[in-house]
Amino acid sequence: MKAAAPTPIRILGIDPGLRSTGFGVIDKAGSTLSYVASGCIKSDAAGSLPQRIKTILDGLVEIIATYGPQQAAVEIVFVNVNPQSTLLLGQARGAAISALVTADLPVAEYTALQVKQAVVGHGKAAKEQVQAMVARLLKLPGTPSPDAADALACAIAHAHGGQGMGALSTLGKRMRNGRLV
Repeated sequence: MKAAAPTPIRILGIDPGLRSTGFGVIDKAGSTLSYVASGCIKSDAAGSLPQRIKTILDGLVEIIATYGPQQAAVEIVFVNVNPQSTLLLGQARGAAISALVTADLPVAEYTALQVKQAVVGHGKAAKEQVQAMVARLLKLPGTPSPDAADALACAIAHAHGGQGMGALSTLGKRMRNGRLV
């Protein structure tokens, strides 16, 4: 008797940004990852902040409705040299998380270091290395844009680490330096 194929889990990865929010959708069936879709939600730089946030929110609501993810992973905002830029990025991230929780999706959060470690093998990887590894891991015919690659990498990190821990209980555990403690 042949074993049943594992049921795929659809994961939406998000790389938040006010100008361009990257998204990537993958399926995970057992240890196999498959590309579904990716792209960017671009907001008008000349628009007001509330209008730009609405663009991100509406775009993600449409992506969720179109692809039906079961889980989501979002990159955690890093502290920028410019505090104003950090605040704006945080608002874009808030819009993204709002879209996810409104759709009742479980949301996992990963630092850029954790994402790079999961995809490339070390946390100091360059953007080009992340793009190349995402293309390789998902067997893409070309290299995705930097924002889309970061979002796909976030989904891959979730598939490998957050999602792939299987029956390991993470209740009461926390992450330190990219490791579960």
